[in-house]
Amino acid sequence: MSGIDECLLEVMRLPGARGAAVVDWTSGLALGTIGDSPNGDHEATAAETAEVARMAAEQPAFALSDPEPSTGPDETAVTGTGTAPPVEDVIITTRAGYHILRFVETAFDSSVFLHLWLDRSDGNLALARIRLGEMAKRLVLA
Repeated sequence: MSGIDECLLEVMRLPGARGAAVVDWTSGLALGTIGDSPNGDHEATAAETAEVARMAAEQPAFALSDPEPSTGPDETAVTGTGTAPPVEDVIITTRAGYHILRFVETAFDSSVFLHLWLDRSDGNLALARIRLGEMAKRLVLA
């Protein structure tokens, strides 16, 4: 289990990592940042990526096809509906890189995600997605 700073340091060890943040998608505030920001402003990037995360998390088109709620330990409240968000992550591909938004599941009504900006030529999207998921599970928000 790690805090925000430790998590962000670990994210930056991924090959091709350019920058990362922990963002609250309800408010659009960055709870922690590290490295570069695509537009040079971590707060503006947090607000912009929060819009994308919110749109993905709240859209019925991405709702689970199974109407019965799960009671397993991984199915914690994130959107206030009593279930995990309908998406695990959002991947945006640009000519120069990838942006991975990984939702963090918590025992409380979480609205937090990890944002990783990954260089396309040096990064490995599959590896980054897997590792980001592992880090999100260990992240402790206090």
